[in-house]
Parts: sequence; C-alpha cells; structure tokens
Amino acid sequence: MTKVALVTAASRGMGAAIARRLSKDGYRLALMSRGEGLQEIASELNAVAFAGSVSSAEDLRGFVDAAVDAYGRVDAVVNNTGHAVKGDLLALSDDDWHAGLNLLLLNVVRMARITTPHMEAIGGGAFVNISTAGAAEPSPTYPVSSTLRAGLTGFTKLFAASYAASGIRMNNVLPGFIDSQVFPEEAVASIPMGRLGRVEEIAEAVAWLVSPAASYVTGQSLLVDGGLVRAL
Repeated sequence: MTKVALVTAASRGMGAAIARRLSKDGYRLALMSRGEGLQEIASELNAVAFAGSVSSAEDLRGFVDAAVDAYGRVDAVVNNTGHAVKGDLLALSDDDWHAGLNLLLLNVVRMARITTPHMEAIGGGAFVNISTAGAAEPSPTYPVSSTLRAGLTGFTKLFAASYAASGIRMNNVLPGFIDSQVFPEEAVASIPMGRLGRVEEIAEAVAWLVSPAASYVTGQSLLVDGGLVRAL
C-alpha cells in the first residue's frame, strides 16, 4: 500500500520542498495552503489540493476529510507554519498572542486529534512539526513564536509518550535561518556554518523522521540550524 502524507503551508518555501521530497519517496500527497501556488505544486506532484488556513479548525477538518476521501488513509502529517507576529514582548496584544496560539500550537493539537484515529486504524504513523530554533533558544524578535513553540515541545513529548505503543510517532524539526526568507548580514554571520540553511535540508530531515529509518525516534526536537543554537 502506497503511503499518504499531508503537508500544510505547502505552496512555497519549506512546505513545498518537503512535499517534493516526500513525493520522491513515493508518498501520495495532500497539500494545504492559503497562499498562491497551491494548485501549481499540487498539479506538479499529482496531489490533492485544499485551500485553507491552519488556524481554522474547520479548514483542518476539511483538509483531512479531502485526503481520506481521496486515498483512504493517513500515514504521515507534516505540520508546517510560518512565524507569528513580531513585536516588543510587552507591546504585543492579547489578540496577537491568541492568533499565535491558533497558528503555532493549536494547529498541531487539532491535526493530531483529527488524524490520530486514522493512523491507529492502519497500525501506525508519524507526525513532524516544523517549529523553530527559537523554541530551544528564545528570540526577542519572535516572542510569540519562541514562547508557543516551546509549548509545542511539551505537547510533542506528551503525545509521543501517549501514542508510542500504538506505533504513532511525533517529532519536531527546529530550523534556524533558512533561505526561504531574507535575513540581514549580521544574522548570517552568526551562523557557525557561515551560510543560510537550504529548504531542501529541512526537507531531508523531515523525510528521515517520517521514514522507517527513524522508527525508534519519537518526542524529539531536531535542530537543523548550522550550529546556531548554543543552548544545552
């Protein structure tokens, strides 16, 4: 049986690179995005396309339903999102924090709630959440993302412990500065490897984590940051 992977925010950047990498591994794909380019990459990869937002519980449900209607199963889920709003720590409003909660943490909780029964029905599966290096070493530039994705680390640990016996794994990938965005020279200079990471390098990490090669890896947060984070 050909495996099925769901990828969110898949129209460009890391999401598109992940989708292409999983397609090379033989996965049938369902792709979700609210941005332009979704139909193009879905056509390229012969994938199901669903236009929606990861911040919407209704859209996530519709996305999973569309994938299951098309393929009948869910083997892997890649929860990919962007950063939340920038801003001074105490200047951010309650609305900013609530929007970040939906975008960066509840999206994963909701997808797990919806898709875990499908994985249980086939005897296993794997989640990979695209987090940020800021979850390991908080960034004052992205206080909402750093805070809530540290919470995502906690949720991932709890989920992994709860569902390991069912053959369902969950891990996080923590990118540093990646070439899907433009960064100032001083940011690049702070990277020990001396360059931005490539979206394809994030995709390789994801492909490994959903594969049988990582079958004994769950509840972990893998830094893919060129040595940027010095925290223990």
